[in-house]
Amino acid sequence: MPERMDGTAVRIEQWAETDLELLRRSNVPAMTEHLGGPETEEKILARHRKYVAIAGTGTGRMFRVVLLPEGRVAGSVGYWDSVWQGEGVYEAGWAVLPEFQGRGIAVAAVTKAVARARADGNHRHLHAFPSVGNPASNAVCRRAGFSLVAECDFEYPVGHAIRCNDWIRDLTSVM
Repeated sequence: MPERMDGTAVRIEQWAETDLELLRRSNVPAMTEHLGGPETEEKILARHRKYVAIAGTGTGRMFRVVLLPEGRVAGSVGYWDSVWQGEGVYEAGWAVLPEFQGRGIAVAAVTKAVARARADGNHRHLHAFPSVGNPASNAVCRRAGFSLVAECDFEYPVGHAIRCNDWIRDLTSVM
């Protein structure tokens, strides 16, 4: 069933070998300014291999976000195993291409990913760590039913400290 937010319907589909170009399109300054900037081609290829492989590991999932009814790929969303403050959790991340932003697509996609993480059932909590200076991603967390815990320091990418908001979603409760 497609998720609708603000009249926008999306479907999330398992990340595939054919999604490398989506990762490259997301690797631009406008989309990575809160994440330490664009990555090298080598890092993009490694990330793509990781996204393709994660589905079979039981440690999370990555998806492309498909806009309905036209079937255009609008971005990505996913979750993966992490440890936060000594607890095994899922961590969530997403990216919506600039031409699709501001239409509720990220909220709809994150809501779908929350449902998949809940169904996987490996962790009680799902966290997201958007930069405190990223109002759009913080709004996605709020609208997708996450609760703000606190500001925190977070390292992303490795070696790059950023000030983030720690948002949490209890996967045992239905919104």
